[in-house]
Amino acid sequence: MTQEKVSEAELRDDSIGVPDGEYEREPVPQKALLGFKSFIGMYAGEHCAGTELMLGPLFVAAGVSAFDLLVGLIIGNLLAVLSWLFLTAPIATKMRLTLYYQLEKICGRKLVILYNLANGVMFCFLAGAMVTVSATAIGMWFDFPMPALDDMLPNSFGWCVTALLTGTVIAYVAAAGYKTVAKIANIAAPWMVLMFFAFGFIAFREILNVSRIEINSLGALWEFANTELWRGGEPLPGQVKFTLWHVIFFSWFCNIAMNIGMADLTVLRFAKKPWYAIATAGGVYLGHFVAWLSASLLFALQLRLNPADTAVLPGPMTYRACGIAGLICVVVAGWTTANPTIYRAGLAFQAVMPRVSRFKVTFVTGMIAAVAGMFPAFAMKLLDFVALYGMVLMPMGAVIFADFYLMKRFKLRSFYAELAAVAFNPAAGAAWILTMLLCWGLVAFAGIQIYFVSLPGWFIAVALYLVISKFYQKSEVVHEVR
Repeated sequence: MTQEKVSEAELRDDSIGVPDGEYEREPVPQKALLGFKSFIGMYAGEHCAGTELMLGPLFVAAGVSAFDLLVGLIIGNLLAVLSWLFLTAPIATKMRLTLYYQLEKICGRKLVILYNLANGVMFCFLAGAMVTVSATAIGMWFDFPMPALDDMLPNSFGWCVTALLTGTVIAYVAAAGYKTVAKIANIAAPWMVLMFFAFGFIAFREILNVSRIEINSLGALWEFANTELWRGGEPLPGQVKFTLWHVIFFSWFCNIAMNIGMADLTVLRFAKKPWYAIATAGGVYLGHFVAWLSASLLFALQLRLNPADTAVLPGPMTYRACGIAGLICVVVAGWTTANPTIYRAGLAFQAVMPRVSRFKVTFVTGMIAAVAGMFPAFAMKLLDFVALYGMVLMPMGAVIFADFYLMKRFKLRSFYAELAAVAFNPAAGAAWILTMLLCWGLVAFAGIQIYFVSLPGWFIAVALYLVISKFYQKSEVVHEVR
């Protein structure tokens, strides 16, 4: 199969895109490495954030039981941390390249352009959901309709203006760079964590008061959790019924694009040691355990007070619990999650347009997220969307894993596009596209829910990349880049 050749100078033009110390097209130097504290703050701010106030209630809407939720979150979050620690961090601290530049060396520029576009678009929509979350808090001060659980489109002019203005502020902060993002997260994270504890405690107390139940033993507490907090049973209309396996796989794979999908190569390349990835535990167990449980209690209280009120709006829910402080927490929490997400998306688009400054690209990216935030579909269907974007981005993480760990064992060449000076590596392209099609086929034709297809999909992508590389690399003449 004949491939278009590109010059070595084009592939190795490391002078492009490094005007502001973000090292988009070169390894991060020793002088720019960051300490452990930076990653604690960044991950805590990112994962204990506004979207948790959407995801927690959606578990209740999915009819999850107390046992399935608690045990599932413990196991699933542990698997997520181990994925960061043993898969992502060793590659990040060894190569110290962004996800996008590393993929360019493996896949070739033309394939990476396609991947970066898909990556950036998915991150924009995810950040848009976070803009939606913050806007629900700001909307409490103004008299305009806010979205319901089943709304897909904007339902008022006031909502659109609020989402757009909120997104503009978030876009500017993200465009300022990773160090600014980490600094803001470090400032906001401790207070947000305390607020999430307060949400859970107050909601628990109010449900207890409304139910008029006395708890004087662990058995009584467990009975209360099963009957009043997370009752199980049928989900709300339009929601998928969640079991233990749903919770495990969702909590593990809600960040599959970042760990197994290798997007956090871009963040962890600044880490001095690979074990710094353990900082993710502070983020996910505070955010994807404590915060999800607290947010689910807020929604359980809302349903307990009015079973007909099924709207998942973090602003009103937190205002009911903590007043103005709750609303401020929702706004800030949405910002600290959207900021690193837009930062990643901006790097994806900047890799497509390396001669355009990262600031300009990231700001425009943030404005796209602001527009997406007007559409409540991304937030109200967040469980499904998170599973979808993980499925789309996961195969390239498998390609990076195989290229780093397995190619030499199979007598194949790593960084093949750079070595062969090709703009498109068909082995990587086929692994990505075929894996997505096979996963989608499992969902559409085999009836397997989208939450469960990414795990087999990852192994399929690794196998496809190795097998196709075995045939393809034999037919190409590889020369060393000087």
